[in-house]
Amino acid sequence: MTKRTWVLKDVLELYALPFLDLIFQAQTVYRQHFPAGTMQLSTLLNIKDGGCPEDCHYCPQAARYHTGVKAKKLLSKEVVSQQAHTARELGATRFCMGAAWRELKDRDLPAIVDLIKEVRSLGMESCMTLGMLTDEQAQALKEAGLDYYNHNVDSSPEYYKEIITTRTYDERLQTLQCVQDAGIKVCSGGIIGMGETLEDRAGMLVTLANLAQPPESVPINRLVPVPGTPLENTETIDPFDFVRTIAVARIMFPTARVRLSAGRTTMSDELQALCFMAGANSIFYGEKLLMTGNPEMVKDRALLQRLGISVDQLVNQPQA
Repeated sequence: MTKRTWVLKDVLELYALPFLDLIFQAQTVYRQHFPAGTMQLSTLLNIKDGGCPEDCHYCPQAARYHTGVKAKKLLSKEVVSQQAHTARELGATRFCMGAAWRELKDRDLPAIVDLIKEVRSLGMESCMTLGMLTDEQAQALKEAGLDYYNHNVDSSPEYYKEIITTRTYDERLQTLQCVQDAGIKVCSGGIIGMGETLEDRAGMLVTLANLAQPPESVPINRLVPVPGTPLENTETIDPFDFVRTIAVARIMFPTARVRLSAGRTTMSDELQALCFMAGANSIFYGEKLLMTGNPEMVKDRALLQRLGISVDQLVNQPQA
């Protein structure tokens, strides 16, 4: 099957479809590639809080903003292992670890490798988000058994500079290239509701879809306006506009896990159900996402049960 090259005009035409037509098309694509009514659960743990030198306008972990987040050291292997065990027992099949770094330092690489191996020993998929990587670091992560590397592009190339000035868009794409060259699967998406235009949302998806190998996992975040950050007073995006982005992402990334990520605490059950209908088939499952809240696990399970959605099971067996 020939890989499609997406252009902005085509994506904007998808966005312009009547809402129900777009949802129907997205659900049709979803059912061509995934069993109907299934959900993959991921848990995200912040393994290193705060102190980041970047200026991402949405992020409470940036050292320059007054958000009450204090810089801490990297969590120990024992703490991470306990958290991963708990996540697995509660149904998560992927364990994601995030550190508030601009880039991975070689001095921290051995500890990161140990964490990856520990998570993989539990039979779970492993994911890391550590900032920028070199080719050599990416290869070391691959050799440790890392399944996914998360590195969001956040927005379109045009709007990105309005949100972040301490790292270029090209640097983000270079890290994605390092990850793919090493044979690690890519998790990359963005944040909706930062004041961007419809063209910016479409442009972000076009950028990712036109990579030599599109991401295998596409997280779509709804901005959580954190007090103390430059975006704290940003107006909440229209719910139907958010659902449209989920649907368009499903159509453009037919075989990827489209993840409903940050912002779920302020979403009604009905809005989340619409997102699932639009093709989202993965959620972050746990107490919080890095520094922001997340719906309680019991509530998530109850919602999935009410909707008749089953959760994925572990594919790999824990090591003895």
